[in-house]
Amino acid sequence: MEGLLDFVLRDILTRAGGIDRCVSEFIRITDQLLPERVFTRIVPELHTGGRTLAGVPVRAQLLGSDPVCLAENAARLATLGPAGIDLNFGCPAKVVNRHGGGAALLEEPDTIAAIVAAVRHAVPAHMPVSAKMRLGFNDDSKAIACAQAIAGSGADELVVHARTKAQAYRPPAYWERIADIRAAVSIPVVANGEIWTVNDARLCRQASGCDMLMLGRGAVADPGLALAIRGGNQHTGHAWEAMLPLLAQFWELVCSRLDAHSRAGRLKQWLNFLRRRYPEAELAFQALRTVNQPAAMTHWLAEQGLEAGVGFEPSVAVAQACGAGQGLLAH
Repeated sequence: MEGLLDFVLRDILTRAGGIDRCVSEFIRITDQLLPERVFTRIVPELHTGGRTLAGVPVRAQLLGSDPVCLAENAARLATLGPAGIDLNFGCPAKVVNRHGGGAALLEEPDTIAAIVAAVRHAVPAHMPVSAKMRLGFNDDSKAIACAQAIAGSGADELVVHARTKAQAYRPPAYWERIADIRAAVSIPVVANGEIWTVNDARLCRQASGCDMLMLGRGAVADPGLALAIRGGNQHTGHAWEAMLPLLAQFWELVCSRLDAHSRAGRLKQWLNFLRRRYPEAELAFQALRTVNQPAAMTHWLAEQGLEAGVGFEPSVAVAQACGAGQGLLAH
């Protein structure tokens, strides 16, 4: 989820709890071996043992179409200590697909197999190699072939976003097709796509047969969703009062880690998602919609009586994220 779920939001969402592990936004591989600083810029968790502040492991995701170049970069990335390496066969962006990456590869199961095999061979045996795919490019006729190419070439796990590239992010997600893929491969399969509520999670598990779910935009809109899914009907996620310290911590990270010109936009971007779940976020979004100066944003937070650095303690989030229960991933 390039441009949205970066290391800053990973940090905050894993503090909120309930998440077993994360996958980074993609690192684009073209025709060269990237320097270490590129990997650590996109995945700064590499400086902290491949984990967020709350202790949640982060797999680094690579996107490209050249098996040899991907393997060389995966080998370098592996030396930096990620919690695993993930391969992107699902990005629907036109600029990526035009260059043969992301979902465009779903038209070429043989190339997918070559990429997975090359990366698996290039990294240590103990390091997980996973992949994420959509159901296809224009249709889902090659979904099984692509999944089998991934599983048969050494991947340890497969995440399936239950839509084609052509279907983009339009509802519904076709979770029942994930069940067909599960039946065709022997590796663990994770279901992804259109999971916004506890009921969505329940229906997705029923249709797909998957125990493990990957949350994307749903977790951005409702940071308590992972905990709510774990708790079923007994857990309703986080109240707005519990969200306010997370917003303050998010803003503190944005101001310390991102360029000044992008800071106000990042807070408004998250509030735009949060207003799907919280009426209070709608009010905050409207109050800040035309504000572009970071100082004014800081002043608004202060008016709410917030103090960055309070709220969820990392030790609590670790206990929630690593506790027993059904698997939940963030991406």
